Amino acid sequence: MMQLPIADPATVRGRSLAILAGYRGQLVRVVTLQALAAIAALAVPYLLGILVDAVSEGTTVSVIDRVGIGLLVAVLAQAVLIRYAHRYAMILGEEIFAELREEFLAAVTHLPLSTVEKAGTGDLIGRTTNDVDRVQWMIRFGVPRVLVLVATILLTVVAAVIASPLTAIAVVVGIPIIVFVVRRYLRKANPAYLRNSQAWAAMNGTLTESVEQARATDTLALGPRRRRRTDEVLAEAWDTEVVTLRMRVTLFFWFGISFMLPVAVALVWGAWLINAELTTLGAVTTVALYLMQVRPSVGELMFWVDEAQVALASLARIFGVSLVEPDREVSGEEPATEDVEAHDVRFAYREGVEVLKGIDLDLIPGERLAVVGPSGAGKSTLGRMLAGIHPPTGGAVTVGGVPLVDLAEEDLRSHVALVTQEHHVFVGTVADNLRLALKDETRDPATETAILRDALAAVDALEWVDALPEGMGTAIGSGARELTPGQAQQIALARLVLLDPHTLILDEATSLIDPRAARHLERSLSAVLDGRTVLAIAHRLHTAHDADRVAVVDGGHIVELGSHDELVAAGGEYASLWESWQQT
Repeated sequence: MMQLPIADPATVRGRSLAILAGYRGQLVRVVTLQALAAIAALAVPYLLGILVDAVSEGTTVSVIDRVGIGLLVAVLAQAVLIRYAHRYAMILGEEIFAELREEFLAAVTHLPLSTVEKAGTGDLIGRTTNDVDRVQWMIRFGVPRVLVLVATILLTVVAAVIASPLTAIAVVVGIPIIVFVVRRYLRKANPAYLRNSQAWAAMNGTLTESVEQARATDTLALGPRRRRRTDEVLAEAWDTEVVTLRMRVTLFFWFGISFMLPVAVALVWGAWLINAELTTLGAVTTVALYLMQVRPSVGELMFWVDEAQVALASLARIFGVSLVEPDREVSGEEPATEDVEAHDVRFAYREGVEVLKGIDLDLIPGERLAVVGPSGAGKSTLGRMLAGIHPPTGGAVTVGGVPLVDLAEEDLRSHVALVTQEHHVFVGTVADNLRLALKDETRDPATETAILRDALAAVDALEWVDALPEGMGTAIGSGARELTPGQAQQIALARLVLLDPHTLILDEATSLIDPRAARHLERSLSAVLDGRTVLAIAHRLHTAHDADRVAVVDGGHIVELGSHDELVAAGGEYASLWESWQQT
């Protein structure tokens, strides 16, 4: 199975910096506020150092009071500054993630369907769920905290140097350990987390397939095989989790050592400096307090460094989606007519195994053409070719003389649209679901409402929509009111009416509605589609009976083409299908 691309580190860095560059002002504001908060926090050890020296030399109550007031002011200033620094940092994280999410959604929705099918569901689901969640966590909470922590650590070190340059030499003791551990960790982190993400994607895909195809699994007695496959992907995910956990434990252990060591060295080295009268007890106290104060910040920073590696691996997978090469190029040509024609169309999902084998078919504008045939004959693939979903591997499908795959997506759907037996209800109101297909978003609310109601009436859905608690304003989809399969399919068909293409490809479009409801729906839809070209792919042969022409597909060829009466009279493949269907 093909895997979607993964962006290289240079691409991830470049695109990440390009996104951050658009938020320079917000970044400067957050860093400035946090720097001021850090300075206020640094005032506490500094004032305590002054107090220690004052007490050791003998002092007055007024000096202690002044130091106490200074400590109170510093704590209050720090609290206020941290409050606003965190607020603006969280806003910044939300804005960055919103932009990243929109870019990712745009890339996903423009993926060639042929690529999605070859990659399978697991990889794409993993990128749109686990990987997005990991990046979301880092951007919303990690980026603001990293800015805060880096500013705090740098200013604390600077303050320690200012308080006692000689004592602050202890800071460098842990640096060699940090450099060695971080370099070793970074070499292993990205590959390890990429493997971890891929393992989770494989597990998601396996579980999703097992749940969605539970009926087929039971029917074919594939339960043991699916359980073995589940055990395999779970074991792989577990192994990758163990590897990344060991990396984190090693990293945090050595960082704990590298920042405990400077504190001990500062005390021992400071005691020698005091004896040598090269510094004071207060200065050593201040530096030691600074080093103790910075330890929690460094520990948290290491946590976010590890989370950043997880996010970078996920970003590589997310950015990789936009690296998929398009399967078509827009030529800029405009169709001269509404004629849809297929000439010597061939298509193979796998090289050397053709599903369609040299099909020629001209759709007569305004006609109803039914495509029938046994399962696996290539009916749905033909529908996709005629809808411009896949570029043919041989021959061409044109509208008005222009190949469908040369048209921009928006232009293509204004000419030809495909409705399959698969449907989707988006989270939102009924009206929100219908607005997705509206071309003009500048209409006044009253006009828009009338257009939406007309579309629902066209597919015989207005009555049950009006019966909902809030009519078209009723929330539907996941977490809200669940629609029946038939109702969901009617919403999809209403979107089709709003899209208003001149040619429609219906691939089992009413298959999930019971036969009587489907028959009624198709009659209502027929009136709305009058004057448009309709190609209907169906197993229910009443659709073929009502059509102007019928095409029988078998083995990737059109083996019969004509009206219902002509094909029944011919006594061929269609006549056999019609007789069998009538008996059942």
